[in-house]
Amino acid sequence: MPTQATSDPMFSRVRRWAHAVAPGLPVGLLHGKQRFNPEWNKLRKQVRFAGVDEFGCADIHGTAGSEWSTSAEDARLIPAEWFLGHKRGLLSALTVGTIDQLLHAATRTRHVMLRHAGLAGRVVVLDEVHAYDVYMAQFLFEALRWLADAGVPVVLLSATLPPDLRAELVRSYVQGALTARDVDLSTLPAAEGYPSALSVCVVEGEPQFRTRASVPWRSSFPVEVEILTEEPDADPDQVVAALAGALRDGGCALVVRNTVSRAQRTYAAAKEVFGSDAVLLHARLAAGERADRTGRVLELLGPDDAPPRPRRLVVVATQLAEQSFDVDVDLLITDLAPIDLLLQRIGRLHRHARPESERPSRVRRPRVIVTGMAPGGSGPPRFPRGSRYVYGEHLLLRTAALVTTAAAGQGWSVPAQVPELVERGYEADEELLPAGWRASANEALQKWDQERAVRKARAEQFLLAGIDRLGGSTLKGLHERSIDELRDDDQVAAVVRDGEPSVEVVLVRRSADGFLTLGGRSLGPNGDVVATDEAVLEEVMRASVRLPPRPQLTKAALDELRPLPGWGSDPWLRRSRVLELDDSWSARLGGHRLTYSTELGLLDEWG
Repeated sequence: MPTQATSDPMFSRVRRWAHAVAPGLPVGLLHGKQRFNPEWNKLRKQVRFAGVDEFGCADIHGTAGSEWSTSAEDARLIPAEWFLGHKRGLLSALTVGTIDQLLHAATRTRHVMLRHAGLAGRVVVLDEVHAYDVYMAQFLFEALRWLADAGVPVVLLSATLPPDLRAELVRSYVQGALTARDVDLSTLPAAEGYPSALSVCVVEGEPQFRTRASVPWRSSFPVEVEILTEEPDADPDQVVAALAGALRDGGCALVVRNTVSRAQRTYAAAKEVFGSDAVLLHARLAAGERADRTGRVLELLGPDDAPPRPRRLVVVATQLAEQSFDVDVDLLITDLAPIDLLLQRIGRLHRHARPESERPSRVRRPRVIVTGMAPGGSGPPRFPRGSRYVYGEHLLLRTAALVTTAAAGQGWSVPAQVPELVERGYEADEELLPAGWRASANEALQKWDQERAVRKARAEQFLLAGIDRLGGSTLKGLHERSIDELRDDDQVAAVVRDGEPSVEVVLVRRSADGFLTLGGRSLGPNGDVVATDEAVLEEVMRASVRLPPRPQLTKAALDELRPLPGWGSDPWLRRSRVLELDDSWSARLGGHRLTYSTELGLLDEWG
């Protein structure tokens, strides 16, 4: 899965499936925040150890009568703690985790052979493969080459896959299967219908392709497309006014903003109008609070009707709501994003079949309001700085042209038009763009191409072997090129994910007698309480949050922040960095003033 947030619900779904197929079949969860998952934590606590052998390994014993076992002998099959580590988690028979866990098998990192051992003889299923940028894609291509060479079947899933990326994924797998750099894809068929399935294999040295259109899981329906003009630095008053008008008689809306700060400001304004009917979701909420809110929203707006669907609800979110977020909203307001991601967001709109009477009349027709763009007269539109930073102007301009045409015409038919829209959004022809936009668009395209080339080259230095070393029968010699061991999630992410690095911290409050959790529980003068009080430990772990990716902030966090002295007994806490908050729940770090709000999350101010 692309993220930890999407891995957790998939873990639950796979466990239900596994239990139906083979009751008692263990399912592993593999990502850096697995201990925050209540379901996983419950299973982990069922593991018991009889002792440690001379090699420092746990003697594997389980608990008879657990849901994983029905006898003392079967209990021995429960994976011991040693097998639950980030390097060994793929050894479990069935595992759900983040894409990073696969991409690490394509990197020159120590103990990479453990990941290859975990992948051997498996079936690998990757969801949302459109979501990975050019940097991450290089590791995905490398992984596909290794998997194909090992004869591992791979299933790739995406609702909005650009044609060029589809071809590169196919090329990588065929290269691995043939152990050859130059492969012939001339017979690769274009995608037909939506959705469609493409099978790829190599038979007697020749690539074989077969494609088949399928029946969509939902019928296509017309989506009205509107543009809400918004100056790049304007207050969110217009967005809130549009929400108030559309939800006057009730209804559920999703507002997606491209940056945390835009989401925070929009939520603050929406709360003044909607009160407790407004919810905020983004990545700078403490981990426990974010999990609680996400679970509640999924419960209220998911496919089931228990509890009853709320009369009115406004969810303001960042890209967390873009993928594998199974909610059904009556209205979508979204910042402009590349067309494939915009269509992913539209996938939350009228997602589940409901009687027409259940949707208020003002939101009975599917409608998306696109904001985060301002007209530029005869020239191209203007976008917020954060949107330009995240996505680049090239794809934003092409999507803006598609949105402008749809808003002036009949909107879109979804999902029938998805392949056509994605293809037009990513192809290079100028015909899509108004004449007055083309000079700026050409400059944006050149900049985009240059940045992609730089990021591709940056990723290639970390690839396990690279395309020029196809066909090696072993990993022999590759250790000579290995990079330093990755000791925490931040270092791991820095290798396979591009962009400014950021640091995760644990928030604690300083008091006259020592330290407190965010909820006010005492941690003592050194934090030792976590060693004896499970409830306090859980509260501390739930208070982790990732700092904004600012260079000065990241450097200061790495240089200055350390765990509390009493945290040495816990394997996760002893590697954690603590951000101490004062009485106003603030701290100064790297020239920034950071304030945590239980409602808004982490607020970042310069100075």
